Amino acid sequence: MRTSQTPVDVAILAFPETTASVTYGMYDLFMAVGRDWGVVVDGQSGQTLMRPSIVSARAGPFVAANDVQIAPQATLDERPDARVVCVPELTVPPGHPLTGRFTAEIEWLKRCYARGATLATACSGAMLLAEAGLLDGQDATTHWAYCDIMRIRYPTVRVRKERALVVSGEGQRLVMAGGGTSWLDLALYLIARFVGVDAAMQVARINLIDWHAIGQQPFARLARSRQVDDAVVARCQTWIAEHYREASPVSTMVRLSGLAERSFKRRFQQATGMSPLEYVHTLRLEEAKQMLEAGDQSIEAIASEVGYEDAGFFSRLFRREVRLTPAQYRKRFGSMRQALTSGV
Repeated sequence: MRTSQTPVDVAILAFPETTASVTYGMYDLFMAVGRDWGVVVDGQSGQTLMRPSIVSARAGPFVAANDVQIAPQATLDERPDARVVCVPELTVPPGHPLTGRFTAEIEWLKRCYARGATLATACSGAMLLAEAGLLDGQDATTHWAYCDIMRIRYPTVRVRKERALVVSGEGQRLVMAGGGTSWLDLALYLIARFVGVDAAMQVARINLIDWHAIGQQPFARLARSRQVDDAVVARCQTWIAEHYREASPVSTMVRLSGLAERSFKRRFQQATGMSPLEYVHTLRLEEAKQMLEAGDQSIEAIASEVGYEDAGFFSRLFRREVRLTPAQYRKRFGSMRQALTSGV
């Protein structure tokens, strides 16, 4: 725990393209630091050791992306000195251009970073840091659905799509959480770093927060499988969606394309961000995830069902890409699916 009782100033950046849940969720956790543990233990509220405020480019309340009103407490110009700046998720569809949008917010983030503030983003909020040029040459992460867009649009950024939390930049002042509820990890990390580990543990215990140690990969669906504009590649995508179990599917796609093999592979990579073989593996592994969640077939049977004759190869590939073995994945998410569907 910090010996100084001066609260850490935290500015939470809000804009219409975010959601109230993350914005106010961060606010609640930061307000709880130092205050709520005493209430639970001895009935006495303690001193709040973090001082969050919600800021936006314009004064006055606005309706956020999930149709909940957010009421900022200050404008950007009124909070130039926050020690920590948090950016919630950005509900702009992957691939939609950001140029010309969020100009005031991006310039403010750049000024904050230049004066020494730590910038922390949740989910797709990291796209604003990339658009600001602050992630050039740095490790980064974002929601899994935006990782490939970030890699393509900002080629100097080293995207770590498998990680739920990345800390990088000068003085380790760029902190990024991945998708979904990994913003909880972000908040706990910031509490531990700026107040103390004990304070972070207290907040985690009160709120029953479980660290996302396994990263994002178990949750990743085919963000990159959406149909592309290239008609030849799109035709192959349609075919492989129904025939990924077949032997040598890449060779068949090459024949369907009517292109030379080398030209097809280059064109497919450019259109989807994956090689044809990577794309096939991704389809197969996503189907395997569904089967592991929903049933009790053996690993060998599932491997064969999705197109792998060698169950050992399937298991090694699954672990490399998902960060869990098939058995671990089934244990973790099969029970979750069963619990969610038991009363439906």
